[in-house]
Amino acid sequence: MEITPFPFLSEEELAHFYTCFQEMDNNLNGNSDYPNKRRRKDEESGFEDLKKTGYGGILASIMLLDEEAKQEQDQWFIESEQEKASFEANHNQKVQATNEYYNQMQTHYTELDTMDESRTKRARKSTSAVAGAVAGSDASENNPGKSGSGSGQQRRLWVKDRSKDWWDQRNHPDFPEEEFRQSFRMSKATFNVICEELEPAVMKKNTMLRDAIPVRQRVAVCIWRLATGEPLRLVSKRFGLGISTCHKLVLEVCSAIRGVLMPKFLQWPDDNRLKAIKEEYEAMSGIANVGGSMYTTHVPIIAPKISVAAYFNKRHTERNQKTSYSITLQGVVDPKGVFTDVCIGWPGSMPDDQVLEKSALYQRANRGLLKDVWIVGNSGYPLMDWVLVPYTHPNLTWTQHAFNEKVGEIQKTAKEAFTKLKGRWTCLQKRTEVKLQELPVVLGACCVLHNICEMRNEEFDPELRFELFDDETIPENSLRSVSSIQARDNIAHNLLHHGLAGTGFL
Repeated sequence: MEITPFPFLSEEELAHFYTCFQEMDNNLNGNSDYPNKRRRKDEESGFEDLKKTGYGGILASIMLLDEEAKQEQDQWFIESEQEKASFEANHNQKVQATNEYYNQMQTHYTELDTMDESRTKRARKSTSAVAGAVAGSDASENNPGKSGSGSGQQRRLWVKDRSKDWWDQRNHPDFPEEEFRQSFRMSKATFNVICEELEPAVMKKNTMLRDAIPVRQRVAVCIWRLATGEPLRLVSKRFGLGISTCHKLVLEVCSAIRGVLMPKFLQWPDDNRLKAIKEEYEAMSGIANVGGSMYTTHVPIIAPKISVAAYFNKRHTERNQKTSYSITLQGVVDPKGVFTDVCIGWPGSMPDDQVLEKSALYQRANRGLLKDVWIVGNSGYPLMDWVLVPYTHPNLTWTQHAFNEKVGEIQKTAKEAFTKLKGRWTCLQKRTEVKLQELPVVLGACCVLHNICEMRNEEFDPELRFELFDDETIPENSLRSVSSIQARDNIAHNLLHHGLAGTGFL
């Protein structure tokens, strides 16, 4: 085998290769930090992108929350307007239904009155016919030769003989005063005054058939019936009269009381009397310009034949565990417990504030006739420019407690008056036999007789005291005037800081 000699590089070629390797080494050393710089730059750019992305997300979230809040507010406003419109529609519907019912009731009562008048006319005609027959028979007896028929038959008027001993005994001048007061809730002197006032209106003339019932007996039948609430059949036995006659006498005398005595003894006070009432109430409570204390009670009735639901009394039914129907009696009294205004006959399902809106007192206030006058009521009435009521919200301050205490003292006057009214006239405590359309006349007569007794300082028997249990329902709209709210706060502030509030609320 032939061995070829290895060609060794010359020195120039070795130097050239060495130089190439050195340049490659320099290049590698010079670019060794390049990957790290690239990685750091990528991280910095990613952080910047993250910052930009985070700020944008926060702004977008805030804008989204604002938009949602605005939508919720708009939705709440729309729902509030809808509820308000629904409430007003329901209120108007209730008012319209009440007015329609009232008109229907008036029409029904008018028809009943027309029927009663026709019955009365027929009864009078039949009575006249009987009287003519009796007169004819008397004439035939006196002149038998001139008798037309010659049959010999005579017509006679039969009258049942009833004992009047009970009434004759009490009508006697020597009858004890105390027993007379227990029977008729008043003294003989007051009874005589009433009879004298009513005599022109209730006195009747004697007829060919019988003598007229005396005025004193007529008045006594009515007052006894109102005072005891006794059934007509028992009243009939006591006074020796027929049941229908007693019922008729009660209505006639009550109508006469309303027509003759009410204008004299139950009227809104004039300026001088109103000024005196304000002074008495201010001396009592420290509250100025109080012209009366107002209260509403319920009188039980038999279930009516029409509009039964309107007279249904839910609160009394729940309390008594027995279905109850009633009508309302709203009254305003002075410091002596004398009625100065009454509103009678609205259905028992109506709350106190609605009864007030239907009253003549409310119309008088709307005409501006109660300027600078406060009528104090309980929590069942709304606060208005002329109606002053206690604070009803929870967590009352000392000032508000003091004000409520003074308002309670004024309210006590009205409650005491209604206590005496129902205690003195027992017919108001239970259902009576009087028709619904005639009941307001009877209740009005009771209020007038109450005023006469109070004005003449008639004693009230404590055993006759009747406990009121009329529930107070706070009206839906209890604050109806901004100025009245400020006025009530000023009154409460003056009572506390002028030493007029007392310490009963502590």
